[in-house]
Amino acid sequence: MTSARPGAPAGRTVAIVLAAGLGTRMKSRTPKVLHRLCGRPMIEYVLDAADAATGSRPIVVYSPATGAVRDAVAGRAEAALQDEPLGTGDALRAALQALPAEAEEVLVLSGDVPLVKADLLEALLEARALDHAAMSLVAVDALDPTGLGRVVRNEGGTVERIVEDKDASEEERQLTEINAGLYALDASWLRRRIGDLTPSAATGELYLTDLVAMAREDGRLVAALEVEDDGRLTGINDRSQLARAEWDMRVELNDRWMKAGVTMVDPSTVYLDHDVTLAEDVILEPGVVLRGTTSVGAGSRIATGTQIHDSVIGERCVVWASVLEGATVDDDVTIGPFSHLRRGAHVGSRSEIGNFAEIKNSTLGEHVRQHHMSYLGDADVGADTNVGAGSITANYDGVNKHHTTIGEGVFLGVDTMLRAPITLGAGSKTGAGAVVTKDVPAGKLAVGVPARIREIRPIAPTPPADPTEPAAEDPAG
Repeated sequence: MTSARPGAPAGRTVAIVLAAGLGTRMKSRTPKVLHRLCGRPMIEYVLDAADAATGSRPIVVYSPATGAVRDAVAGRAEAALQDEPLGTGDALRAALQALPAEAEEVLVLSGDVPLVKADLLEALLEARALDHAAMSLVAVDALDPTGLGRVVRNEGGTVERIVEDKDASEEERQLTEINAGLYALDASWLRRRIGDLTPSAATGELYLTDLVAMAREDGRLVAALEVEDDGRLTGINDRSQLARAEWDMRVELNDRWMKAGVTMVDPSTVYLDHDVTLAEDVILEPGVVLRGTTSVGAGSRIATGTQIHDSVIGERCVVWASVLEGATVDDDVTIGPFSHLRRGAHVGSRSEIGNFAEIKNSTLGEHVRQHHMSYLGDADVGADTNVGAGSITANYDGVNKHHTTIGEGVFLGVDTMLRAPITLGAGSKTGAGAVVTKDVPAGKLAVGVPARIREIRPIAPTPPADPTEPAAEDPAG
């Protein structure tokens, strides 16, 4: 990754992400910043933007109530504990304990603003650098500033202070320019002044925003980066705001994939997670849900009513009204309607999986045909095998799971039951309704209950009709 400003060494700017609040308005036991948007915790998007803007490992501030946040970000961020919820100023103080000594600049973000983009953060850092300011902030002329901190300027337009809504006078509440909660600060100045914050008379909290007035007292500038109120910088505090953010993110995600060559018949009904990948000429019909790390190969069609989770779909496949979870599907496969591929299912190329077919922890070779109401669990199925309607592998004895091995070119008659562990050799067959409890040698037939082994009798071909014979008379006239 590169730093926000060309030539700036990585590590000189460090992002601090405030995530100590539980988010009581979410009415959830899950910390607010771990609620998911397009398949990822919202804080992951904030960390993405911080990484891209700074090129340094960020610091995430958590509290005893949000210990799950520390665990969730352990792989990509440092963690700093705020012992008590004493406000944003106290959270920043806690983060400074983990700030590297060589850090010269601090970027402060909120973990509940997942729509923030790296280019905005880079512009914020640049604004501070251009004015050699003690700090810079993002200011928004809000359509509805209710409940938000107001930016107070002097007659010359210089930012003098920020007043929180709870502490504002009636005159100050008439201001519409609000603080968006994004800051860049001179690290050495911040280290010197953070201990001078005093509790608010209204709430008893330490406000990070009081640093603005302190900078002005020190004769330092506070730069304001003014942006439009497009809703992207609004923090997520409840479930309705979470839903709106999901919608905004999904519209953006779908638009990006359509520009990359994916057809969506009705984008408003297509649900994609952030980590889904799609190749060119994929077609997504209405009512499709793709979750997790799912990938879909070129030319495949995912038809109406399909849900796919953490699965790999090859090229030129068709999946219709089916559910796939942790499955792998090779090229030129058709699936559905109403099939269920569970974790560990691997379907070979040119195979056909039809209605009410279920596969679990099984590998199917090329051109396997499993068309109707059947179950394959804990099995290896050879190429060119036909699975008759109603056939199952009875893989569970009440205590343990057992494996079934089916060779190439096997023909399973309708309603075949294979009691695992069992092996069927290549080219073997079962009769309709057979209950197979013993291995079937290659090229043999198993019939009956329990099944007995027989030789396979060749089926005499039906002779072609003699064109010189008159057609049979239709008794119905």
